[in-house]
Amino acid sequence: MNSVILKAGTRYLAGLLLVFSVYMLLRGHNEPGGGFIGGLIGATGFVLYAVAVGTADARAALRVEPQSIAMVGLGIALLAGLLAALFGQPFFTGQWLFLGATETDKGLPLSTVLVFDVGVYLVVFGAILTLVFAMEEEI
Repeated sequence: MNSVILKAGTRYLAGLLLVFSVYMLLRGHNEPGGGFIGGLIGATGFVLYAVAVGTADARAALRVEPQSIAMVGLGIALLAGLLAALFGQPFFTGQWLFLGATETDKGLPLSTVLVFDVGVYLVVFGAILTLVFAMEEEI
């Protein structure tokens, strides 16, 4: 497309969608959201950008092949499942780490569930972009 308005608006909208996708990723453990929907929203930002400026420019903006992003995400998700084995528990049992814990405050809770969600986010993000970029290049 050669629409100047679409190109200018897409730059801002793509950034907004990426920020919103990270928000959805981080709130997904206790409320609706998570890695899957966050990855879809993030991929939507890049798909919109690819439609506006072309696939080559969208790939250049991404800087990493989407297949690599999906593979790294799959490795992170697998790592989240294997961390439980270090503590002698079944595969994918949630492990918690409390940063800055004191006697009166539990601190900042971090879990392998969040690590798994980040992995799912990257898998979905990379897989959707791989498919869409391939289809867009065929047209």
